[in-house]
Amino acid sequence: MNKSIRSPIAIIFACLASLTAFASSAWSRSAEVYTGTFSSLALGGYDTVAYFTVGKPTKGSDKFQTEYKGALWYFASQENLDKFKANPDAYRPQFGGYCAWAVSQGYTASADPHAWRIVDGKLYVNYDKSVQATWEKDIPGNIAKANKNWPKVLE
Repeated sequence: MNKSIRSPIAIIFACLASLTAFASSAWSRSAEVYTGTFSSLALGGYDTVAYFTVGKPTKGSDKFQTEYKGALWYFASQENLDKFKANPDAYRPQFGGYCAWAVSQGYTASADPHAWRIVDGKLYVNYDKSVQATWEKDIPGNIAKANKNWPKVLE
């Protein structure tokens, strides 16, 4: 094979190998707040304060947003944004918005903003309503297990 052709091919393969190594090391640790693969939105853009004030999932707006723990958080109103900024720990979902059941089992999984529950003043989300039903069979036990696993499951 002609050396002038082989060199660009070798360079391309070397670049691909480097990119693959970088990507796998960059993605080997989960982010502290779940945002999805191609998003930076916490809770899929739902207003985390609204779970406490309205009692249901409420879509937030990019008009009322803040950055917290590497994620972008949307809110339905300036009032909710202000509440979150004043005390994010009071409103943020537990376990970074990852599925509470998964964390109790020692791993992370995405969560559906519609599969939620407030327990002892804290917001928990689960992968889906079916997983939530399993989690709800022993909420105190599952929370205790998840607390022991968090944040080690991010590694």
